[in-house]
Amino acid sequence: MGDRGLGASMSSIVPNYRSVQQLLKDASFSIDEYQREYKWEKKHIDALLDDLTNKFLSCYRDGDATAKVAEYEEYFLGSIIVSQRGTKRYLVDGQQRVTSLTLLLIHLYRQAIAQGLGLKSSIEPLIFSDNYGQPKFNLDIPEREPVIRALFNGDDFNPAGHDESIQTMDARYADIEEADVAGTTGAALQHFIYWLMTKVGLIEISTNNDNYAYAIFETMNDRGKPLSPVDMLKAYLLSPIADADQRKLANQGWRSEVHSLISWGDDQDGERDSACIKAWLRAQYADSTRDRRAGATDRDWELIGSVFHRWVRDNSTRMGLGTDTPNLKFMTESFPFFARAYKLILDASSHFIPGLEAVYYNAHNEFTWQSTVLLAALSPTDDDATVRRKINVTATYLDIWLMRRSANYVRIGYSSVSYAMFILCRDIRRLPLDELVRVLRQRLEDDETTFAGIKDRKDRLGIAGLGLNQFSRRYIYHMLARLTAYTDGESGRTTQFPAFVDRTIKNPFDIEHIWPDSCPPIEQFYPDRRSFENARDHIAGLLLLPADVNRSLQDKLFDAKKAVYATQNLYAASLTDEVYAHQPGFRAFRERAGLAFKPYTHFTPENHAERMELVSALVDEVWSPVRLTQAAG
Repeated sequence: MGDRGLGASMSSIVPNYRSVQQLLKDASFSIDEYQREYKWEKKHIDALLDDLTNKFLSCYRDGDATAKVAEYEEYFLGSIIVSQRGTKRYLVDGQQRVTSLTLLLIHLYRQAIAQGLGLKSSIEPLIFSDNYGQPKFNLDIPEREPVIRALFNGDDFNPAGHDESIQTMDARYADIEEADVAGTTGAALQHFIYWLMTKVGLIEISTNNDNYAYAIFETMNDRGKPLSPVDMLKAYLLSPIADADQRKLANQGWRSEVHSLISWGDDQDGERDSACIKAWLRAQYADSTRDRRAGATDRDWELIGSVFHRWVRDNSTRMGLGTDTPNLKFMTESFPFFARAYKLILDASSHFIPGLEAVYYNAHNEFTWQSTVLLAALSPTDDDATVRRKINVTATYLDIWLMRRSANYVRIGYSSVSYAMFILCRDIRRLPLDELVRVLRQRLEDDETTFAGIKDRKDRLGIAGLGLNQFSRRYIYHMLARLTAYTDGESGRTTQFPAFVDRTIKNPFDIEHIWPDSCPPIEQFYPDRRSFENARDHIAGLLLLPADVNRSLQDKLFDAKKAVYATQNLYAASLTDEVYAHQPGFRAFRERAGLAFKPYTHFTPENHAERMELVSALVDEVWSPVRLTQAAG
């Protein structure tokens, strides 16, 4: 290895296996300023939590004493590289995992307190330590302390205006909350926490020399990698193809599709080929899923997600594979067809494509299962137009299904809906377009979850209707953007949904409260402060405005703000007289849709109740099941 050689310095490089408890207890980690931001996406958190809970539940049995956890199987999280400088330890590699573990531990810490599990003193030292009388968070990165402190204390935190890592940490913590580990593990939550602390571990490679640390990092990432599951699947599929020309054709076609997948856009993980194949196989072939009970074994749905190359080998007979002709067709026809559809879904997830808008909506809601479900109804015999229509119909169904649940505080995280998505894929698999529409319309009609929750449902804190909280904020923001864009669009304006949700622009849209935080003229109508806050946070009392406009209004009363509202999007302007006098397109939309938009001189609790009815009616219009038929057209 030349001057990067490590042979003479091995005594200063110490690898140790550490449980989470051993790694983090009364310890702290820093990172260098030039290291990249915390970038984990929702899919990474979802996959981690799914792996952890599945592994735990495969060991746990009802009635186990907590001491039994010591006999459960371990789970390996990989390796981290640490450089010791004086009294500080710097993460050279592993900040993504350590940060994510910290967020998970903070969530479990708060769950343990809420449920009175008595684990507070066990988890606390893994999150912060006593530094000579001064508490210090174990993730010792000063600029990230505000978000860690707020999450640890259960305080509200607004990530707007903070750097990328802080915004990402806040978003991933929301994903962890939504995943509902407590709900997944049920009465075994205490056991899960002990298992996570003591049976989940990493290899910590530590050195007191930065040069050695970075040499190790480069060596581990530069050297040849073992065959990937995609490579092993290809090898298995090629093995029965005896004809050299056909074998070459299959190999070249497969390699071309894999290259096309991993070179599309920004594939930071280099795993898009694997993600595509998992989605394809689950959507088209999974006939079973793990029973929803402790100790159950993984079946098709789970095995494809973890060892799909082995699953195909073990299920080749029922898939019609194992000989040269079907294998050749699978590699040169089926894979290219589903890879193209997968890339179309990726494209529509990041670009607002006419005719595929629902795909974009679901991607904005970070619905991880979308790609899998959208491939289920497809058949390799479908032409391009049919593929697009089927994708649009299925995405539209998902949009309605997801938003109904978010309006009722029903969790829609990865693990929470895994079983429902398995059933959905199985039920719509390779259906003709007209039958797909019929089946999905019927599912919506039979669905007990409706948008009635916007007015009637109570959340876990007893708040009536759909109001802002840590769980609902992202969905209320999405819903307001949809209502705002719909009102503008139906009134003849060209502003579309992406403009209202783009957080990368200099002046993004933020949620505006019609009532200020302190509003004595209104508070007198409510029996206590909490009742007022609940009403203030209800979606009927919220708008979207550009951030600078939002800040300029601050604590002003409605009477002082309505002149500004009149100059904004039509959903906000509909609260004022001006839009009814000077916007004929809006008036025509109001009459055509029969929606009770009306202006207000003041905005009283009675007016708030009227606006609630309007929002409810507008939601029913935007997410009407009729859209399924329209999507198929």
